[in-house]
Amino acid sequence: MNRDVNRPISMPLETLHLQALLAHTHPTLLVHPKTDSIVFANDAAAKLLGRSIEALKSSKMSALHKGQVPSLVVFSEAALYHGFAWTRGLDLTHPDGTELKLEHEARAIILDGQEYLTVTISDLDARHRRDVDSEADDYLREGISEWRRAERFFREIERENQLILGAAGEGIYGVNSDGITTFVNPAAERMLGWTADALVGREIHSIIHHSHVDGEPYHAEQCPIYNAFREGIVRRVDDEVFWRSDGKPIRVEYTSTPIRDHGLVIGAVIVFRDITERKIAEEKLHAALAEVDRLRERLELENAYLQEEILSTNNHHEIIGQSDAIQGALKQIDLVAPTDANVLITGESGTGKELIARAIHQASTRSDRVLVRVNCAAIPHELFESEFFGHVRGAFTGAIRDRVGRFELADRGTLFLDEVGEIPLELQGKLLRVLQDQKFERIGEERTREVNVRLIAATNRDLKEEVRQGRFREDLYFRLNVFPIECRPLRERTDDIPPLATHFLRNICQRLNIAQPTLTNGQVRTLQHYGWPGNARELENVIERAAILAHDGKLHFDLPEIGGRDSRKSIDAKADPTPPPHNNILTRNELKQTEYNNIIQALTATQGKIFGKNGAAILLDIKPTTLASRIKTFKIDRRDFVSGKNTE
Repeated sequence: MNRDVNRPISMPLETLHLQALLAHTHPTLLVHPKTDSIVFANDAAAKLLGRSIEALKSSKMSALHKGQVPSLVVFSEAALYHGFAWTRGLDLTHPDGTELKLEHEARAIILDGQEYLTVTISDLDARHRRDVDSEADDYLREGISEWRRAERFFREIERENQLILGAAGEGIYGVNSDGITTFVNPAAERMLGWTADALVGREIHSIIHHSHVDGEPYHAEQCPIYNAFREGIVRRVDDEVFWRSDGKPIRVEYTSTPIRDHGLVIGAVIVFRDITERKIAEEKLHAALAEVDRLRERLELENAYLQEEILSTNNHHEIIGQSDAIQGALKQIDLVAPTDANVLITGESGTGKELIARAIHQASTRSDRVLVRVNCAAIPHELFESEFFGHVRGAFTGAIRDRVGRFELADRGTLFLDEVGEIPLELQGKLLRVLQDQKFERIGEERTREVNVRLIAATNRDLKEEVRQGRFREDLYFRLNVFPIECRPLRERTDDIPPLATHFLRNICQRLNIAQPTLTNGQVRTLQHYGWPGNARELENVIERAAILAHDGKLHFDLPEIGGRDSRKSIDAKADPTPPPHNNILTRNELKQTEYNNIIQALTATQGKIFGKNGAAILLDIKPTTLASRIKTFKIDRRDFVSGKNTE
């Protein structure tokens, strides 16, 4: 808290004529409060207190007021703090034993850098005697005497009021019923930068309350301060601005209280407080809390994505294979990973497109940031924009809070769009703009946000054909296809089946906590002769099923016969089957037909149900999203199976 305007006066000791200062007619002492010593005393003080000047100078202030040290301390501290104080609570005993009733007034001054008090002492008994004499005079001069007594009374009230107003820490000013300023206290002067002389007698609204914080005029008829004396109602305002003399606004809270005289409102008293620093602190706190909420939500989403990715990858952090196709893909990864170029990974489901995306991210300069995976085939069309770019609270029905989109979540990291061909055509333009400008807006928000995202896309569709069919934007295709990488199907790289099978078997047994059976060369050759329409994912599922069913350390694979016969071929661990004749090898189109027929049978058995227990994905032992993608590829309408319409 700042000191009152009645602050101590500073002057050098060597230039101060203390004798002249203390020689006036009122009894006066110069006291050094820290040492409790009386430095000087004038003749009037010596006469009133019944002690010589030298005796007073050798005395302690507390010795003159025995038994009143607490009151003396409070009085001294008040004078030092406010610059002025007075009290009638300090009595003093005359050397002749007479109890003196005194009034002390103290003012703080600074001499040679130290604080002193000039204490003026008034004899209340003498004052009372003068008052009695004055009352005796009243009988002779009633009119004049009454007026003088009233004048003294009102002067005393005014003096006390001035002391209160001067000591108040809040700004206080008064206005009459015309809005003219009647008084301004020192705290208001300090806060507003205007002197009382500059404000008193003038219409104060036009000086300090003329505009809102945005500069819009604040008309007097709308002002709560004026309404207080116009309507006779106390008005409290929590946050407005007053304008300082330098043209700068200060934020204030204030109360305007009407003043009444015989039932008539004649003005108002306004008490205000500067809350600028508090409001700035509150706004910073709110901004910090909002940022904390945003970061918390982002971290929660990152954690959820990472947990999902940990579960989905089954701890496969390496690309397994020794074929030319795999080695070529690894070289391409080494070339493109250090750059920020967009990558388009193509290939059938289960060929390891996601593994390649992860390898690119891990080998890039963004590996310390998150890789955000978006399965475009699993997002409902109406939610694509919200998933990609986020939304603000209230943007649409059900938007109960702000949501961070995948692009914002992947800022300074990598965004992997799996099954990118499933993105609705109407959203592809917005996606293209973000890829070009690295800027976007959340749904329901006008603010443009900037991101730094490296994009990797994957698809099992022929995007060139999709462009020709008008289902995919050509400009977006070229933006994505900066660096294409093809994942060859497992049937075209049979050299990779042995290391993959060994890798899957080891990891599966460790995860299931079972003994690892032996994988024979004969079994490996048999696996190499199967077409694997589900690629590496199907191979992993077959091996997991065989490991669970293994007996006495022997694996037992149960695969469809190559050739489409409805019987199934059992392969015993001891068997070393000979490769099937060439006329049983299926062409690519025959494999697609076989897969199509298999999906039709599964949908017929489940009446079109794909997801969940007893769904077609469970029967086919593939992921529901993979099945949904293949249904779209084959242009199968699952609604035909809901009530058993299909007769195939």
